[in-house]
Amino acid sequence: MSVHITNAGDTIMDALQELLETEAIKKLRVQYSHYFDGQLLDELVDLFTDDAVCEFGPDYGGDWVGKEQIRANFATYLESEGPVHGVMHVTTNPLIRIVDAQTAHGRWYLLDLRTTEGVENPLILFGIYDDLYTKVDGRWLIHRTRIDFLWPKRDYVGPRTVPREE
Repeated sequence: MSVHITNAGDTIMDALQELLETEAIKKLRVQYSHYFDGQLLDELVDLFTDDAVCEFGPDYGGDWVGKEQIRANFATYLESEGPVHGVMHVTTNPLIRIVDAQTAHGRWYLLDLRTTEGVENPLILFGIYDDLYTKVDGRWLIHRTRIDFLWPKRDYVGPRTVPREE
C-alpha cells in the first residue's frame, strides 16, 4: 500500500514541479516583453544564456549569436522604437513543454503593436515565438528564440523538433 502512496505522491510532486517550471518560463517571456518595450536593455539581455541565439531572419539582421551581439542589435532596435512603450510585444497562448530538468521548449503567439499617438495603423506584425530555454544556476533563460512571421510578410518554419526525454 505504501508503494502506491509514494508513487501517487511522486506523481503529484512531479506535476507540481512541472507547473512551477512552466510558470517560471511564462514569467521569463513576460519579462522579455516588458523589458524590450520598456527599453531596459541590461535587464533584457540578462534573460539570455551567454551562448544564446536570436533567429530573427534576414529582415532583422539574421542570427544574433551570443550576448554581445544580442545586446548590440537590441540597442539598435530600441533606439528606433520611439518612446518607452512606443511598441508593445503582446505574447499570448503559451505552449510550453518541459523536456528535462535543464531544457524546455515554448511557442507563443506574438502581436507587435505601435502605441505612439497618431499612428494610422498600430499593427506591426503577427508571429509566433519558438523558444528553447535552458536552466542555468536554477534560473530559466532563453537559449534560442525564433519568430515564425505570419503577417505582413509570411516566413513560417513551424515548431522546432525537440527530442523528448528518454
